[in-house]
Amino acid sequence: MEVLNFIIPFIVLLTVVVFIHEYGHYYFARKYGVGVTDFSIGFGKEIFGINDKNGTRWKFCLIPLGGYVKFFGDRNVFSQEEQEELLKKYNKYDRNKLFVTKPLYQRSLIVFGGPLANFILAIIIFSFIYMFSGKDFTPAKISEVQENSPAFSSGLQVNDIIMSINNNKIRSVLEVSTHINASTKDSVEIEVLRNQKELSFDIIPTEILSEDNLGNKVKRKIIGIKISPLNNEFNKQKLGPTKAIYYAVGETWFVTKTTLKFVGSMFQGKGDSSQLGGPIRIAKITGQVAQFGVIAFLSIMAYISISLGLINLFPIPLLDGGHLMFYAFEKVLGKPLSQKTQEGFFRIGLILLFSLMFFTTFNDLKDLGLF
Repeated sequence: MEVLNFIIPFIVLLTVVVFIHEYGHYYFARKYGVGVTDFSIGFGKEIFGINDKNGTRWKFCLIPLGGYVKFFGDRNVFSQEEQEELLKKYNKYDRNKLFVTKPLYQRSLIVFGGPLANFILAIIIFSFIYMFSGKDFTPAKISEVQENSPAFSSGLQVNDIIMSINNNKIRSVLEVSTHINASTKDSVEIEVLRNQKELSFDIIPTEILSEDNLGNKVKRKIIGIKISPLNNEFNKQKLGPTKAIYYAVGETWFVTKTTLKFVGSMFQGKGDSSQLGGPIRIAKITGQVAQFGVIAFLSIMAYISISLGLINLFPIPLLDGGHLMFYAFEKVLGKPLSQKTQEGFFRIGLILLFSLMFFTTFNDLKDLGLF
């Protein structure tokens, strides 16, 4: 029964974010007249499905870890000769439905539509939360500075009000630990308001292994302070649509920027690769978060949607970003890359993806105590 508490929320979350991603591809494909034969949630054997009036088969498949949209006459075309050979197989009406006959900008938008839809979903979810549940705007006041801590050594004091961290404005007590832990620098720049004067401090955090609110072991950065609401009052406000969208876009951008910095730090050998997780860890966290209610579940859905959109934009063949990379070469060269070159890239992409899957699965199993 406990396993179902993890699996069911995970499948629901994954179904929604994958559907939205694939619908982004589908929307632009239909907009530019490309035929779509299959819209699948999952892979493998079909469980059930329906056909629409446009000839698209909408279906759910046995393995719910992803999805795809299949275009009419879908196949890789590497040269002008191959395209001409492909066109001979279809009449004039059907040729107009082929993906390969569309201008480069339309093909690019069709591919980019998937990640774009994921970012839009996140913005919609955050906006909904800020309008109906509210967003916290409680100023963060330091209520305690631990002796011999990085904060103590740097000169932070009780009653200092934290204004910004690494040039990111702090609007809530909840944002302090988020921005400290999101920092990829050795030191954290903290600006505070003290007796109506703004002061700046560079602090080197201490990294510890602790448990998060869900009971998972995570590495955290601390500077040795405790935060309390200014005047001991929380200021949670329900926002109007315009402000909600504004802050939702800001949150989406912050998560995107932080993720990219984290990936960059791993390539530099500074990031903690043990924090990378795969489907098992995502399922575990989703199940844990779902127990806290709808708002918490929607929040994790928004973060996963951003991650899915961002990962798909990485310039790795087999991902959307890989196709966009090929289109960039096509724009510069005036023709597609040769079949041999593309196949070489696809092999590299396959190796990278399998390596990533192996690594994240290993981390997941290690997290479960199996290694």
